[in-house]
Amino acid sequence: MAATTPATLTARALLLDMDGTLVNSDAVVERCWRRWADRQGLDAAEVLKVVHGRQGFATMAVLLPDRPMAENHADNRVMLAEETADLDGVVPVPGAPAFMAAIADLPHALVTSADRALSGARMGAAALRMPETRITAESVGASKPDPEGFLKGAAALGFEPADCVVFEDSEAGIQAGRAAGMRVVGVGPRAAAFGPDVHVDDLTRLRVEPAADGSITLTVLT
Repeated sequence: MAATTPATLTARALLLDMDGTLVNSDAVVERCWRRWADRQGLDAAEVLKVVHGRQGFATMAVLLPDRPMAENHADNRVMLAEETADLDGVVPVPGAPAFMAAIADLPHALVTSADRALSGARMGAAALRMPETRITAESVGASKPDPEGFLKGAAALGFEPADCVVFEDSEAGIQAGRAAGMRVVGVGPRAAAFGPDVHVDDLTRLRVEPAADGSITLTVLT
């Protein structure tokens, strides 16, 4: 059940996940991971329950805990290439274009488990502006739910974790934001179950208001 904290948050910087938060890439994710599950003899439905939010090698380690990590990293390189080449059905989350326009002049960063090539391909396919500050798979040593990516995003923007609000759709991402000491806006149907500070069905339900003192007010529209 979604948290029932007030429907207004104040921040100084915004840290944005990509898949499921700004970009709906579920169709591609499902196609690629179903193929991988078939190759491993795993139940695809069970695999799809844990793929969101993590880097691919970390998902594989959860699903195949006894497999050498070198094999997971090798499979992940193949997976990234497949996902980058497959953009069929990649679209913006409702409200994402207007949201990105609203925050264009405000401190914000993309913090994604995708690598630079995949994030560029998907943001491009969804016709969304790429934030100037981007923390990708190459930027971190640990995948979400580790907070490293969000902490690096905050540092790159020059803000303390407590001044940042994270936008996330997945359990791993919400856990990462909380572990970083940040508040979390959960976006989309997956997020509601994982206790974000505020939940919205999509980005059409959010109003962004900058203040003269540099703060940002986020209001959930009912």
